[in-house]
Amino acid sequence: MQNFVKAFSVHLFTASGAAIALFAMLEAGQQNWSLMFLWLIAALIVDGIDGPLARRYQVRKYAPHWVGVLLDLIIDYLTYVFIPAYALTQSGILPEWEGWIAAIVITVTGVVYFADTRMKTADNSFSGFPGCWNMVALVLFALTPAHWISLTIIGLLALAQFFGLKFIHPVRTVRWRPLSLAVMLLWTGTAFVIGWQNFDAGPVAQAVLIASSLYLLFAGIAQQILPAATKS
Repeated sequence: MQNFVKAFSVHLFTASGAAIALFAMLEAGQQNWSLMFLWLIAALIVDGIDGPLARRYQVRKYAPHWVGVLLDLIIDYLTYVFIPAYALTQSGILPEWEGWIAAIVITVTGVVYFADTRMKTADNSFSGFPGCWNMVALVLFALTPAHWISLTIIGLLALAQFFGLKFIHPVRTVRWRPLSLAVMLLWTGTAFVIGWQNFDAGPVAQAVLIASSLYLLFAGIAQQILPAATKS
């Protein structure tokens, strides 16, 4: 019984992401974009913690009637894809018609990617861009690049979901994991500060956000190019 309670509590912790998604959507509806992103960052933290907890407390063994992977995917689609797409449409970051096109591309390709059984690689990385549009949207809000740059980034990443490019999971990809975890924590902390300051961040915060985003975006591709060192 004790093992079941612990395992089911992990499911409830994962499910709390649905409430967080609701709070984020409510803030988005009021165009409180900084608060929306703070809630999305909270969801990102929950998503980073619940996996190790699920493995620690063996939820598949002790609470098998609830599928944690499915629960996680439902919440991830809301917080990683749907809400960021809405924000890009309604915020003015993109002109109206361009925003609608971007939102349609993000939501449709995102749901197809999340349903792909090949999305994980043998080393627990992602095959194709893992639909982290929450992170992409925050960077666009923080940097406000020209519209054509934003559209180009969105288009390339949408296509990258369907190519065999590797993208690391900062927690589960073993190779370079200490560095990846450190960079992910740096990105999360910087994103929180930028959101807290209503995107009025200085050049240092912007530089850190860009550098950490580039690492998280290209580390997996670099691992594909650079062979892993063999143990002698």
